[in-house]
Amino acid sequence: MALDPQKRAEFVNAYTRALINAWSSEEYAARLSTDPRSALAEAGLELPADAEVVIVRTVPDGKQDGNLDVQVDFWEVGLATGRYEFHIPETPMVDTAELSEGDLSDVAAGGTYCCCPCCCCT
Repeated sequence: MALDPQKRAEFVNAYTRALINAWSSEEYAARLSTDPRSALAEAGLELPADAEVVIVRTVPDGKQDGNLDVQVDFWEVGLATGRYEFHIPETPMVDTAELSEGDLSDVAAGGTYCCCPCCCCT
């Protein structure tokens, strides 16, 4: 079940809020483990009552390719099956206030983020 562009944008925005909340609030990050359904709902990701929620804090190698597209695919699978998997890695060592959606996508997938415009650190 492919998301239409508006639904995809809504999901991406809510998922991005969940990432930023997890990275900026230890309390929110802890709630992702103890009560993921309400933590995700707070970010705008409403899940059915009978949904299985899986939070992955350490993104395995091989699941990084495609970054945000992979997470959108997981969301679409969840809509079809009732099993929702969210990759929300541990806090990155970057200032998330300075990141674009694309940068967040790379960090969420465990990719490398260059801290300067010259890209000398890649």
